[in-house]
Amino acid sequence: MHEFDLIQQYFTWTPAPKEVRVSVGDDAAIVQVAPNEELIISVDTLVNGVHFPLDTPAHAIGYKALAVNLSDLAAMGARPRWFTLALTLPKVDQSWLEEFSRGLKALASQAGIFLIGGDTTRGPLSMTIQVMGTAPKQQALLRSGAQVGDLIFVSGHLGDAAAGLAVAQERLSLANEDAKYCINRLNYPTPRIDLGTWLRGRASSCMDISDGLVADLKHLLKRSQVGAKLYHQQIPLSPALQKLNLSTALSFALTGGDDYELLFTAPKSFLAEIENYQSTSPLALSCIGEITSKIAELSIDYELVNLPDGYNHFQ
Repeated sequence: MHEFDLIQQYFTWTPAPKEVRVSVGDDAAIVQVAPNEELIISVDTLVNGVHFPLDTPAHAIGYKALAVNLSDLAAMGARPRWFTLALTLPKVDQSWLEEFSRGLKALASQAGIFLIGGDTTRGPLSMTIQVMGTAPKQQALLRSGAQVGDLIFVSGHLGDAAAGLAVAQERLSLANEDAKYCINRLNYPTPRIDLGTWLRGRASSCMDISDGLVADLKHLLKRSQVGAKLYHQQIPLSPALQKLNLSTALSFALTGGDDYELLFTAPKSFLAEIENYQSTSPLALSCIGEITSKIAELSIDYELVNLPDGYNHFQ
């Protein structure tokens, strides 16, 4: 299959949104941004055998490749708008491409984001997605706004994806239903877009959890020039992880990565609003700690032996 035929068959989507003047098929895309909005851009690369196990289904790879990028937009409080895809393939496998593009488009349709361009090339399997979103001017969420006394929150449950990877790599044994649940959380993370937009004007800082709670919270603390203390009993664990011994479950939740939940801080004055949001949403929000004045210092009221910082690409 010729490169341009591949693009036409699997990655040319219609109809384009009205703000997209030029899409797939030209040298570059042209989009129009409203004058009262800011453009928010993020990019991530996923590599076979590094970011997903070698036997991961193509549908899940397509879905997750977009999901991890959408999670960055959610962390900024942005509304997803457009994305580009650079896809490197060892060969043209039409059944694989069909499933990959189906998973990609399923999440894109759900999130309201449109594919406007990209590139294909031959080589080891990898994909790079650049997402673009918009937010009202001066309202995007940042990592740098946490203040002493703010409460620390996370969405959803932590550690399930790490447990799913451990199951896939045969490092952990779980009951059949729990194993399926954790592997699904690894392959199909949910970008918290609605929560991110709701947090605009409420959260003092925000980021998504990709490399593990400990590692990512340390990034936030460094950017905000504050410290934090966490309470282990408030770390939200799914029913599947609650069946493990506490040290194992907390290790997954604190350092496992691939959660793609939102980690945010907010003044105590917003606690009632946050609790009200939780009461009307199926998404759990958990207060797990508090911001302190000890710059870049993170304390946890539970001692884990040889607790790693989290995932690092170059270690």
